[in-house]
Amino acid sequence: MVDAGAVRLHVQRTGPRDGRPATATVVLVHGLLTDSLASYYFTVAPAFAAAGLDVVMYDLRGHGRSERPASGYTLDHNIDDLEALLDRLRVSGPVHLVGNSYGGTIAFGYAVRHPERAASVCLIESEPATESWAVKLGGILHRVVTQLAHNEPDALAWITAHRGHNTARLARGAARLARETTLGRDIPASRVLTEDHIRAVRCPVLGVYGGDSDLAELAPWLESLVPDCRTVVVPGHEHSVLVEASGTVGGAILTLIDRASGARAGAAAR
Repeated sequence: MVDAGAVRLHVQRTGPRDGRPATATVVLVHGLLTDSLASYYFTVAPAFAAAGLDVVMYDLRGHGRSERPASGYTLDHNIDDLEALLDRLRVSGPVHLVGNSYGGTIAFGYAVRHPERAASVCLIESEPATESWAVKLGGILHRVVTQLAHNEPDALAWITAHRGHNTARLARGAARLARETTLGRDIPASRVLTEDHIRAVRCPVLGVYGGDSDLAELAPWLESLVPDCRTVVVPGHEHSVLVEASGTVGGAILTLIDRASGARAGAAAR
């Protein structure tokens, strides 16, 4: 558990097992409601550590084993947490940021706020925080909270189906988070980015989307707006592409990190 100032966060950290010094730090940020750092711990994190990376995973506030305050769930609160966590862990150099779903929105927001501390950003089934993003999240969270107030069994079934998980325990935990905190109101009210903010991100950006996900249509838009952006669409998968196709997703991220590291080394040499 790490004291990040406003909240205590559950953190897992791993790296090369053969005594090699880590070549870079990658920070893995998970999504909303039923998600936690476990979605990385059991998928891409071991491969990243074996590739020589220092891997930092943590549970967002209110999620997993992290502290659950009653309020303070805007996007800026989550970016503040990430900023404070890296400071507490004494990670001073630029980091590679990987975010799944809402975690990607946090990661991109961090890169906007701290361009000097972002070596690369990978958005898995995710997008930057725009006005349309806020409206969409607002609709999803309103549905969850409203159904909880009137028909909790239906709400639990909807949460489970929407997030692509099949355990009632995760759905019940998500329901408590939505019911007992201001998360449902805070996230849609978050400060959003303009297209100029998005264009200002100069580090390499990768978007990974399931071919059957409605978010896949974002790929051309993201490539047109972000100066250094590539996208990968994985056929036959939806929102759970990280878990269901972890080898493909992890390989694409490692390629991004290698490319970004090479670009930084070349810039330093010049």
